[in-house]
Amino acid sequence: MTKVQLKNLAPAVLRADEAAYYGLKSIADYKSSNPEFSLEAATAAHEECLRLNEAETVAYNTFKAIRDARAIAENKRHNVMNGCKNQVRATYGEDSDEVASMGLKKKSEKKTGGGRGKKGKEAE
Repeated sequence: MTKVQLKNLAPAVLRADEAAYYGLKSIADYKSSNPEFSLEAATAAHEECLRLNEAETVAYNTFKAIRDARAIAENKRHNVMNGCKNQVRATYGEDSDEVASMGLKKKSEKKTGGGRGKKGKEAE
């Protein structure tokens, strides 16, 4: 029995194996002395690869669809929450406890202007 390897093979190697399999099928009198390398074993291995490729493709497409649906839901929630924040500001005022309860700063807590001082003689 061969060692189990989890490393993916290069696409060129996979194409060569597939071509070799179809070539093997065309040999009418192929008989292996080792059952591990019989046409039946090769066919089983080939069909397993096809089944797993299909399953992987379906799972990946399902994953992408779920990821897209999640992104849409997150954006929808974000838009709704922004609207709710604006509604709370409009209903209760920008300096209310309700605004603070939504994780926003009250107007009175925000820094005002300031800016940088002038460079030159005044700054010295």
